[in-house]
Amino acid sequence: MHARPGKVSILMNCFNGEAYLKEAVDSVLNQTYSDWELIFWDNQSTDRSAEIYKSYVDSRLKYYYAPRHTLLYEARNHALDHATGEFVAFLDVDDWWLPEKLDSQIELFSDADIGFVCSNYLVSRKKKIWKAFQSPKPAGSVLNDLLRDYYVGLLTLMVRRSVLPSQSPIFNPNYHIIGDFDLVIRLATTCKIGVIQEPLAVNRIHGSNESLKFRSRQIDEIENWLSENGHNPVIGSTENLRCVRDRNLYLRAVDSLLSGDRTGVLKSLLKMRFGMHSIRLLGGLLFPSRTIRWLVHGVWFALTPSRSECAGTTNNFTGSHFSNRSWVPRQVNR
Repeated sequence: MHARPGKVSILMNCFNGEAYLKEAVDSVLNQTYSDWELIFWDNQSTDRSAEIYKSYVDSRLKYYYAPRHTLLYEARNHALDHATGEFVAFLDVDDWWLPEKLDSQIELFSDADIGFVCSNYLVSRKKKIWKAFQSPKPAGSVLNDLLRDYYVGLLTLMVRRSVLPSQSPIFNPNYHIIGDFDLVIRLATTCKIGVIQEPLAVNRIHGSNESLKFRSRQIDEIENWLSENGHNPVIGSTENLRCVRDRNLYLRAVDSLLSGDRTGVLKSLLKMRFGMHSIRLLGGLLFPSRTIRWLVHGVWFALTPSRSECAGTTNNFTGSHFSNRSWVPRQVNR
């Protein structure tokens, strides 16, 4: 028997999520860990999402209808306001969990120094599926590691409620894409992370994912985040903060290339350190048709080069579920 240290509040934010909702809810009901509540925040859906969710009969399933439609991370804050558990986990309506997800992660909190945990996960796109990260990821005090190689997928994140900021809002409500990245980096300044190297969840990539639709917004949000945190006494002094800045410059240039904005590419190149990123972009300017075909056919799922220019490590930066596919897309169902 596993120890049962406390209730887990699972936050599920939804906006028109009927297509995949049943699979997500079923994966919660199938958990081997039973002490949980599911907080379903309906961000004024106009499809059958409410009908599907309310068809389940289980006292642990809670339903809340938003009084107004909001950005995703403001909606997450509203859902969190209704959570009563000692731990908080997140599952969006187009992802799903493996049955042992909660059970496996809750055990790590027996170490009082662990403030939050995550795991590997599977990425599903059309008929292909792969592990989000192929090599072990570090645990413990990992702020500098996360800025170089961000591997925390929101669908695997579980947080000890007591380590969350005491003042609201928990998530920055101005973010629509990178709110969980911002929270995790803030947690990493004061807490240790526990990591399970095996996959415990599945992230579904599809045409309606938020970061596919709003890639420019995603880049803008990271740029704003850098401005806000560059002078933070802990984050701003971390060596690998420059990796975030460099990667965002590269992604800005790629976005310009996809948009046919050669001037924008050149502006980003002038701000970048010389390396593989800039060489690839120069190739894009010289051979635009070939490069854009290459980008359109999959590079937005793995935008950054396979080797990072920061410390020579694998480069896995994104904004909310950032994963080793570079910028792992956010789901649309918010």
